[in-house]
Amino acid sequence: MGLSCRVFEIYQTQENAEEFSVVGILESHVEAEKAVKLLQESGIELKKCSIVGKENISGEHVIGYYCAGDRISYWGKMGAFWGGLWGLLGGSGYFLIPGIGPVLVGGTFVSAMVGALEGAMVAGGLSILGAGLYNIGIPATSIVDYETAIKGDRFLVIVHGNSQEVAEAKMILELAAKQEKSELA
Repeated sequence: MGLSCRVFEIYQTQENAEEFSVVGILESHVEAEKAVKLLQESGIELKKCSIVGKENISGEHVIGYYCAGDRISYWGKMGAFWGGLWGLLGGSGYFLIPGIGPVLVGGTFVSAMVGALEGAMVAGGLSILGAGLYNIGIPATSIVDYETAIKGDRFLVIVHGNSQEVAEAKMILELAAKQEKSELA
């Protein structure tokens, strides 16, 4: 089970020197789902994982995000994908970001985005997505790459944890990406 991923980088969280995140850019929602399953099969706690992606609005699909009791639902082109992951990842959000479009988030990264919104952290030319990434320790020089990936319909898979957990997650994702490349060759 391989992944087409261009980037795997580890970052230290700004507020807590004991917390880290590894970020991977995946080419499709199928690849993002594979990554989450691979991490789960390898023993990574899914409550420490996040996925960020963009919904393409074609005018042909109804878009909706709502909570009914304890159930979170999303209606859109990739509703089944998001609905399946949100239950596993422990958190969800839908953000309409100027210049990027509708962005969906599953996992603990939702808190970073909400924290950026509540703290009015959208300064220095950062979008709310950029501010959320900045909140988890990603330097401004790398934020543009991640925002560009989301604009280009790619997905971010983020694993949060201590240095050992994040290093293990990075190794799992890199190994899967190498397997994919060797299978294609």
